[in-house]
Amino acid sequence: MKLTVNQIKRGSVNEPYFFDDHADVSELETMNNDIRKISPVHVTGQVTSHGEEFYVNMHIKGEMILPCARTLVDVPYPFDIDANEVFSASAYYGKEEEEQEIHPIQGEVLDLLPFIKENVLLEIPYRVFADHTDQVDSEEAAPSSGKDWEFISETKEDKNVDPRLKKLESFLNNNQEEK
Repeated sequence: MKLTVNQIKRGSVNEPYFFDDHADVSELETMNNDIRKISPVHVTGQVTSHGEEFYVNMHIKGEMILPCARTLVDVPYPFDIDANEVFSASAYYGKEEEEQEIHPIQGEVLDLLPFIKENVLLEIPYRVFADHTDQVDSEEAAPSSGKDWEFISETKEDKNVDPRLKKLESFLNNNQEEK
């Protein structure tokens, strides 16, 4: 979600510049977090400019799918975030602005997407629980196989012997018969 500095200045002569858009944050699914799926988020807000500084007030709304802490079933988790960010287009951006968490604007474009993603990541709860854990089918719960692995229970365990160990098995059987 990108806004140009000229677009903001033209649209906010005596009032804030308002925006209303959807942002694709599906990249968060591939990161190392619990998000299994996330739909595009709805972002509304306003930008107020004071000289070379831009104050952005955003409202981010969407839904992500997280695993249940007990059963690993998919749990929809709606979120509603209010975020405030400050940006600077000043050529004199320095350490003081960085310490005050004022973000620099690179060129003429104000890219809000990294800050939207950051706020969504901060909204991920420590754990979520499915509403009906007693009614969860075991097939819906934890996966029983994945890439290069498979869960084997004691009842499902194969009794096949590795062919390399076949002679050892016959040797052990002979020793038990002699006793």
